[in-house]
Amino acid sequence: MAVPSADIQAPIGPEHITGLVLAGGQGQRMGQEKGLVQLQGQALAWHALQRLRPQVGPLALNANRHLDRYQALGVPVWTDAPAEEPQGPLAGMLSGLRHCTTDWLLTVPCDVPNFPPDLAQRLVQALGTPPKALATVRAFTPDDNGGATPQGRPGPWRQPVFCLLHRSLADDLALWLQEGERKVGAWLSRHPLGEAVFDRPEDQPTDFANVNTPAELARLA
Repeated sequence: MAVPSADIQAPIGPEHITGLVLAGGQGQRMGQEKGLVQLQGQALAWHALQRLRPQVGPLALNANRHLDRYQALGVPVWTDAPAEEPQGPLAGMLSGLRHCTTDWLLTVPCDVPNFPPDLAQRLVQALGTPPKALATVRAFTPDDNGGATPQGRPGPWRQPVFCLLHRSLADDLALWLQEGERKVGAWLSRHPLGEAVFDRPEDQPTDFANVNTPAELARLA
């Protein structure tokens, strides 16, 4: 389990947070390596890196294929530990916790290129006092027609892959994966959890629009 909250210090500035773009998934619905799909002439993973860069200190990518192409994006590339079958985003989170040199890790998916520029700040605030070891996001997202407003859509929905984690969680997460568990939300719910709710008037559903299919990519472009 995580260390007690009293032993955890909240990050004071961006330099105390490592940012990790998760691009280790299989991208089956996209039909190709999702993080390398082009949006406005650049890979989706590149867009996520640029969005995250001002919000954190060290920056890295999690990927398991096409490593040379990801390395060309100019940040370290951390792979998942070997496993008999894919373990999903949690494996990327664990890789980040094992590699990072800061006490805090902020993970974002590669397929949500327009997440808010104050994501890290609001997740830090959501840790509370004394700080919890985890914080994640609740947000509105576009409907299938691509344009619902928060006032016209139920929610907000949990976006668990947007996550701020303390490095003390690494052993607990490793044990969870060893037991065959894969669900991000289920693992998060085992711990005291802060939530940053993106429901302010200036928050837009398109901030958390993700790209899972060619149609969604075309709509975002």
